Amino acid sequence: MKLNEKQQIQTSKFLSLVLRHKPESIGIQLDAEGWTDVNILLQQMIKHKNPLKLNELVELVLSNNKQRFQLSEDHSKIRAVQGHSSSQVQREYPAITPPDLLYHGTASRFIDSILDQGLIAGDRHHVHLSADLTTAKKVGQRHGKVMILLVNTKQMHTDGQLFYQAENGVWLTEHVPVQYLTLLE
Repeated sequence: MKLNEKQQIQTSKFLSLVLRHKPESIGIQLDAEGWTDVNILLQQMIKHKNPLKLNELVELVLSNNKQRFQLSEDHSKIRAVQGHSSSQVQREYPAITPPDLLYHGTASRFIDSILDQGLIAGDRHHVHLSADLTTAKKVGQRHGKVMILLVNTKQMHTDGQLFYQAENGVWLTEHVPVQYLTLLE
């Protein structure tokens, strides 16, 4: 049986919660790279009233348009590819040269703070940046009236800031100081 769209969204949100932020809430452990055993995850999901079959999990991971999750080749392990706040996870991404410019979508209510402090990771391990304006707008819309910031990643990189890219294309860095930001809209 396939998950309907509503079930896919609910399950994706639940997986994001437990694989990024609160694995202990259903009694699973994540290793330093964010992996957990699929069978244990599925057993714990049943215990916590979120039953899911292996084929449904595989379909959800493979069909997720944001590619938030990754299965090991043998489908025995799963992880969120980025966005972690759990202290169990300390992902190691190789540093790479970013494009000259990246974008960050946010809500208008956060702009004053951002223009004062820059972009900070908050509870997460990294600041998330988008390679294109469309994606940045989608991200910002989730939080309210969207505002887009242009990030001068070329200058940041020249000045020694490290950048990483998650498997799903999201760009990551630890902090974006104010001087590298331009408010677009």
